[in-house]
Amino acid sequence: MPVLDRQDDVFILDLGDGENRFHPDWIASMNAALDEVEKAGDSCALVTAATGKFFSNGLDLEWLGANGDSYVPYVVSVHELFARVLSLPVITVAALQGHTFAAGAMLSLAHDFRVMRADRGYWCLPEADINIPFTRGMSALIQARLTPQAAHEAMTTARRYTAPDAVTAGIVDRAVDQDAVRGTAVETAAALTGKAGPTLGTIKTRMYAPVLHTLRDRENPLG
Repeated sequence: MPVLDRQDDVFILDLGDGENRFHPDWIASMNAALDEVEKAGDSCALVTAATGKFFSNGLDLEWLGANGDSYVPYVVSVHELFARVLSLPVITVAALQGHTFAAGAMLSLAHDFRVMRADRGYWCLPEADINIPFTRGMSALIQARLTPQAAHEAMTTARRYTAPDAVTAGIVDRAVDQDAVRGTAVETAAALTGKAGPTLGTIKTRMYAPVLHTLRDRENPLG
């Protein structure tokens, strides 16, 4: 389960050491952590990290298979998590130490910045290969955070990007050695703690207003 810690003015949200799939309990833990970050007020930032082989492998398809009648509210909860991170009134940095796939990749895009391990691990949107179309909200998020060329390639080909290729495509901001991923993310966040506050929240909310509207469309979340 995600665990929130604090290093000076930087909150560190560790997703866990497994596949970090979006189980409903996992999503609830994420929201509780984001509540704490929002309560902290000014002069803070957030780094989302993980340990082990994966940053996140995305939706909990096993849980969905056993709870098909909960599919729509589950998608609504995933969309809301993306929306919260995208509009959080603090600078956010995703530290991608391992594989970052599907909804996990989308969660990384909801952050302001991304640091990825240079030598191993992939960033990938595999939906075209696993026959799961993107929802309107997911499409809006991806297209808002990537260039048209990068979004098109990532969404239609399910390409597995290495860190150097992800930097070239503008998917991540930096590629660093394994041991430096979290530290680099914390340094990036620490330099920007003074940006936190209502003004930053308003800037993000207005910048991504169409995306947030689509993600929070509860009447037609699937598109």
